[in-house]
Amino acid sequence: MSRLDSFISRMHSQRAVLNHIKDQSMIGPDGVILEIGLGNGRTYDHIRELFPDNRIIVFDRAVGSHPDSTPPEADLILGDIKETIRRFDGKNIAFAHADIGTAYPEKDAKTLTWLPQSVAAALRSGGIAASGLPLDHPELEPLPLPAGAEPGRTYFYRKR
Repeated sequence: MSRLDSFISRMHSQRAVLNHIKDQSMIGPDGVILEIGLGNGRTYDHIRELFPDNRIIVFDRAVGSHPDSTPPEADLILGDIKETIRRFDGKNIAFAHADIGTAYPEKDAKTLTWLPQSVAAALRSGGIAASGLPLDHPELEPLPLPAGAEPGRTYFYRKR
């Protein structure tokens, strides 16, 4: 599979999961959402469109997003995500979305030493997580992927 086809597959799968979460009303309007990895801001923009009444707190090392897809300063946390996300431990987050994979196995392995625990620690019981990397953690129950989401392209969980 070409890198372009791989990217398209990942984005298609990511969108299918996000739309499924909305369509199934898996989070309420009062639930806080964490977007872990802003990048260009495309996914943040889609989440903002799907969940206009929810607060979305975004993490990244630095702002690199398009101006139209940059969150307000009060909802943007910059720095080393491994460190900054810790302040959300026990905060009863409704939904966490993480798209910080690099496609470099050695880099992603380092991320996986802290990301699953960080997501599990932030979510409330019954909270939802979606990620481009697998979040293997005993408190995170894998959910079946919705139609249109390709296994291995995105991962989907509920906190026990």
